[in-house]
Amino acid sequence: MNKELNIPILPKEHQFAKVKATHELNLEAICIFMATGFFLDDDTYWRDNVCLLPGHNHILDENNLLIESKSWFNWHYSPRDISFNDALGEYKYLLHTIVKEQVGDSPVILPLSGGLDSRSQALILKDLNNPVHAFSYSFKGGFPEHKISKQIAALFGFSFEYFQIQKGYLWDVIDELATINNCYSEFTHPRQMSVLKELRQMKGIFSLGHWGDVLFDRGVPEGTLEEDVMPLLLKKMLKPKGLELAEQLWKTWQLKGDFISYFTYRVEKSLAKIKVDNISARIRAFKTSQWAHRWTTTNLSVFEAAHPITLPYYDNRMCEFICTIPEEFLADRRLQIAHLQENKVLSKIVWQEQKPFNLTNYKFNKSPYNLLYRTVNKVQREFRSIFGNPYIQRNFELQFQGKENNKILKQYLFSVGMQSLVPKEIVKYFFDSFNSKNYVAYSHPISMLLTLAVWQQKFRK
Repeated sequence: MNKELNIPILPKEHQFAKVKATHELNLEAICIFMATGFFLDDDTYWRDNVCLLPGHNHILDENNLLIESKSWFNWHYSPRDISFNDALGEYKYLLHTIVKEQVGDSPVILPLSGGLDSRSQALILKDLNNPVHAFSYSFKGGFPEHKISKQIAALFGFSFEYFQIQKGYLWDVIDELATINNCYSEFTHPRQMSVLKELRQMKGIFSLGHWGDVLFDRGVPEGTLEEDVMPLLLKKMLKPKGLELAEQLWKTWQLKGDFISYFTYRVEKSLAKIKVDNISARIRAFKTSQWAHRWTTTNLSVFEAAHPITLPYYDNRMCEFICTIPEEFLADRRLQIAHLQENKVLSKIVWQEQKPFNLTNYKFNKSPYNLLYRTVNKVQREFRSIFGNPYIQRNFELQFQGKENNKILKQYLFSVGMQSLVPKEIVKYFFDSFNSKNYVAYSHPISMLLTLAVWQQKFRK
């Protein structure tokens, strides 16, 4: 008996189906994954397996074979003749309605960052009757993001917990993480995996703020022209050394043509399906159907391994709402900022992206007003490095660097199974490059090769 699946505009989990094709590796798709960090469209590791597209109705047979797919939602830009204050009122009402419906009467677990999305949720949750437990994490030796979160939690009377991301935790959890995300994302991005045990001990459901920063901002920089779109997307999507890895694999696997031509074709084809004239709205829709669906959603599964998840910005109504709001109201986070500025105390708490400034003075985050902070901050980081305590900005610095981390990383990368897929000389080139001074640039291909090595070990059949 056939079954029908209605996939939301932004699904909070992936669903997969079989298609009539040879059961063989989708090497072209894997090259894209290596270059960007996520699969495009409905691609997976296998040619006969697809990830069901968002905003579509899918019909599957009793063997999970995809029979038909039809779009039920098409991105559009239909701005209403509406004032900013009216749009703000609608946004606040919609966010309140969605959050209230999603959390019901349950206790709420709120990951609080130094950004705007989670504090927007906090501003809504403070007026509900649900008990809220907030938490945050910071890298050991990095910016103390939790200090911002703690202020927000204290302001609204939420209980609060802080975690420090430790060096080398990944190797204790990598097998479980691979099982959770099926190796559809590299392993250093979901920091929450380091505290999954602690998250499981909490009570309630998660309210997650993912993707609000994309829906409520410009899709492209101001002044972007049509001829700028593809160069902009390619620069945004392709990690420079990820591109180098993809090109080497493309040649090694003797695929037809060249990687960059194939990748450009795939992006152009996907973008052409979005029939929106406004460039900013079109690129926002593209990002949502690609980045959000195939990258952000992947690691929501880590939260869901602890408790049920809710996401107000993933709600169909939120996606439909932004299609009707003039771009100038969405640009530069205007609606979110105006909402948060209504609470005078909250608006004076540091906005991490604009540190040390807040929502009342962030427009001064430019020279000469920020020069003193930047100078002092740089001196402090360099001073710490001199004494062997480098400033940590990225998770891979805690998981891949250092003698013991590097030893374990090498074991995975140079495993026998991995060499049946990726030649040893390619792995050695990127591993040696990562261990040089250019470690930041080569961290991406190393992380992707690790993902591929674990997938090869656990899932290739």
